[in-house]
Amino acid sequence: MSIVTSILATLVTAEHLFIFYLETIATASDRTAKVFGMTTAELNRPSVNTLFKNQGVYNGLLAVLILVAVFCFASKAAVVALMLYVVAVAAYGSVTSNPKIILMQGGLAILALLSCLL
Repeated sequence: MSIVTSILATLVTAEHLFIFYLETIATASDRTAKVFGMTTAELNRPSVNTLFKNQGVYNGLLAVLILVAVFCFASKAAVVALMLYVVAVAAYGSVTSNPKIILMQGGLAILALLSCLL
C-alpha cells in the first residue's frame, strides 16, 4: 500500500473520529447543530440525542477499522472495501439528505480509493 493511500485513509479516519466526537460526545453543542443544520433544542430531544449517539458510535468504529486495515494489516483490499463502504454511505446520504454529503463525507474516501487503484 502506498504512503499516499495510507495518508488519505488516515485522513478519512480523522474525519470519522471528528464525526464521532460531534455525534457522541458533543451531541447537543452549537458546533454539532451548525454542522448538521439543526437547532440545539432539536439535538437535546431524547430521541434525537440517542440516535446521534448511536450514529456516532458507528463512525467511531469505522475509524478504528480503517486504522486497523492501514496500520495493523497493511491490507490494500481491506482499505478498498472500507472506502467503498464510506462512499456508498455518503452516496446514500447524498440522495436522502443533502447532495453535498457525497463530497463532504465521501470526498477523501474517493481520493483514497483512487490512490489504491492507480
